[in-house]
Amino acid sequence: MSGTMSGTPLPSRVIAAPMAGGTSSTGFVTAALEAGAMGFVAAGYRSAEALGAQLHDVAARATALGGAPFGVNLFVPDTSPVDTQAVRAYADALRPWAGRLGVAVPEPVLDDDDDYPAKIRLLLDRPAPVVSFTFGLPSREDALALRERGTRLWATVTHRAEVEAALAIGVDAFVVQHECAGGHSGRFLPGEPPVAQDAAALIAELSPGCPVPLIAAGGIMTASRARAAYDAGAAAVQLGTALLRTPESGARPLHKDALGDPRFVATRMTRAFTGRRARGLENAFLREYDALAPDAYPAVHHLTAPLRAEAAQQGLADGLNLWAGTGWRQASTAPLREVLAPFLDAASER
Repeated sequence: MSGTMSGTPLPSRVIAAPMAGGTSSTGFVTAALEAGAMGFVAAGYRSAEALGAQLHDVAARATALGGAPFGVNLFVPDTSPVDTQAVRAYADALRPWAGRLGVAVPEPVLDDDDDYPAKIRLLLDRPAPVVSFTFGLPSREDALALRERGTRLWATVTHRAEVEAALAIGVDAFVVQHECAGGHSGRFLPGEPPVAQDAAALIAELSPGCPVPLIAAGGIMTASRARAAYDAGAAAVQLGTALLRTPESGARPLHKDALGDPRFVATRMTRAFTGRRARGLENAFLREYDALAPDAYPAVHHLTAPLRAEAAQQGLADGLNLWAGTGWRQASTAPLREVLAPFLDAASER
């Protein structure tokens, strides 16, 4: 069966999620390709030059594998005004924690666009098969230019209004992210999260009348969850937390170990680490700073970056952003190929 319920067929029915910050290393992405899944280069938090280097390596491996499917994920910069006073107040609040670590809180960075324009130029010069967008949508001009290069466009969405906005610029597929997903929420338009209890239910809610394929993301930790998503109308599933502890994952060992540490008993959505809502294991930093953090991404990310780096250096999991979905306890330490195998089998059954 082709990997779609409607629209253009997807290149794969099982996707290794783009996880920025080093998790989606070149080794991780190419291992996903070699196992038979689709891999994604995570462009967030890196320069266009660094993206180009990883894109070169992944594209070469994809070609060697006979055209294995891969894509690039971009963070769309937020152009909303930043509350400078709130950011500076948060910087002051962070100083006691920073002092305990022996580092300084940096001066706020208020104008970071994640090198987005340069990344768009790179992807126009060196087209990727798929480019997905998180935290927003490309401009109509950029969308048209990328499509003219033969690139398919995917948008990360969380509710109906975002689906409609993305359809208006002509996307080819949606990554439908449920609230139980680990890491940042891709939400970019106002609105309460849908009441759907899981990714399959959210797919069922959004699929009627949708002219393009839907990819289920969030809480897909087992093959049975994947089958439920397919049955609900998903054309593919995207796996993040399920792959986070694999040897090929570029996540910090401290992060991987925390996912198996019984002292962490819950996940929570928080802005404490980056200024944007993200789900992670509830630790000491999250509990202390969750209520204080402003809605100011990526300014808060830059404020906490040296604190998180020093916490990692000191082996202090309570100071890290331990991104994890609600099903984190099921994350396996087995090789990536072994973890992906039952999901690929489930896809082949549909």
